[in-house]
Amino acid sequence: MRYQVLGPLQVIDRGVVRQISAPKMENVLATLLARGNQVVSVPQLTLEIWGENPPRRATSAIHVYISQLRKLLCGATSDDCPRPVGPIVTSTSGYLLQVKPDDLDCRVFQRLVQRGRAELTARRFTAASATLSGALDLWRGSAFGRLGNGPIVTGFSDWLEELRLECIEMQTEAELALGHHRELVGRLYRLISEYSLHEVFYAQLMRALFASDRRADALAVYAQAADVLRSELGLEPGLRLRELQRVVLIADSRHRVALAPAV
Repeated sequence: MRYQVLGPLQVIDRGVVRQISAPKMENVLATLLARGNQVVSVPQLTLEIWGENPPRRATSAIHVYISQLRKLLCGATSDDCPRPVGPIVTSTSGYLLQVKPDDLDCRVFQRLVQRGRAELTARRFTAASATLSGALDLWRGSAFGRLGNGPIVTGFSDWLEELRLECIEMQTEAELALGHHRELVGRLYRLISEYSLHEVFYAQLMRALFASDRRADALAVYAQAADVLRSELGLEPGLRLRELQRVVLIADSRHRVALAPAV
């Protein structure tokens, strides 16, 4: 059984996607996956599903959802699998979902990010770009498809999205180091549009434009970043952006100054 959470939640059994029949059952599974191989208590599941106002029979409902999930994850109906044996384990304090390292796509993603980070630090830029691109290819949308708003799934989703952002930064950094400046310009313009408060992408775009002999455009990006940061946060650009602006302003127009990769 494999689980995909880097997008809408999916359960895949031997290549077949198994449908989860009820939204609250999906919430239970998402919570167990977010805490894979760790016990989740019934009160935690209750808070995750219903918030601060659970129904009177919340505990009974959770037992039903767990029973339905067991049948789903053992790949059988109640008729041919009355006592399903699957990855959900009952403990005295709650429930635990057993997950192998390669069964959950976000764990594969995490390992690839760690490997890509090490390759980037070692200045193995081609390998880093390939590894980090493979990590990003695992994503199909927002983590868990923005399922529910409980603290466990929300916190785990936010962490995954931050790791995804770091992965994009590092993959772009590797591509800049490989000299793919012109190819990156369009992507980076899209990134500053999507992440308008993220200074790293402005800095990377300035570097890509400057290395492509587009000094005026690089300065315009700095001005855009400064305007957005002042209007949205009341802040001035950070040291990295200010230093990039200085380099672009004083650079001899007859020579293209190489900006060192930030690794």
